[in-house]
Amino acid sequence: MREQKPMSIIDSIRRQVTPIHPEGYIFIASFGVAALILGSFFSPLGWIGAIATVWCVYFFRDPVRHTPVDDTLVVSPADGVISSIGYFIPPPELGLGVEPLQRISVFMSVFDCHVNRAPVAGRIVKIAYKPGLFLNADLDKASEDNERNGIVIETAGGRFGVVQIAGLIARRIVCFVRQGESLGAGDRLGLIRFGSRVDVYLPGVARSLVTIGSKAVAGETVLAELRSSAGKRVFKAS
Repeated sequence: MREQKPMSIIDSIRRQVTPIHPEGYIFIASFGVAALILGSFFSPLGWIGAIATVWCVYFFRDPVRHTPVDDTLVVSPADGVISSIGYFIPPPELGLGVEPLQRISVFMSVFDCHVNRAPVAGRIVKIAYKPGLFLNADLDKASEDNERNGIVIETAGGRFGVVQIAGLIARRIVCFVRQGESLGAGDRLGLIRFGSRVDVYLPGVARSLVTIGSKAVAGETVLAELRSSAGKRVFKAS
């Protein structure tokens, strides 16, 4: 029998601390330096800068998620609130046709985790970036007018569209994946800075399981299913 080594104090602390995504390092460092400089001139400004630095650390958190391993389920691509459910014509750059598809939108506030995840397992067949405006991402017309990055994932159940939409404050969409790459449900696919929205376009066989106003957790909350019943679920950590 293999002897198990005792866990060190450092390993124990690491298990309790939520990881920070590398995209946030430069921002956290910048906020921290600004706090030190401001504090050297006027102490209250330094404290305000310190609070802003702590918020920046919180914003760029990248927690482990436990995603159900089931090809019939569609999980949320983002943390936030379900802001819209309905049938809409997908953005033309996705190539998903001109007929309305069921769309579920997740709005992310500046306090939500902004690491986006794949809603389904499949192969990326298209990535399309489109520049645009920076309207409030909670508005319906933001899907048409705002800067966005669209990802089409091909699965056995059809093609899914995932659209990262910049918001009123967000000015940068980051995409981690490439065309032709295969993803598992819950895998990280991108990040949006600071407050925004993600739309998921579903094929006709999908059935929504959420309601407007409900809270969604990226990689864990089930948004829809591709059949009415499912067997015992298995989960993966990512």
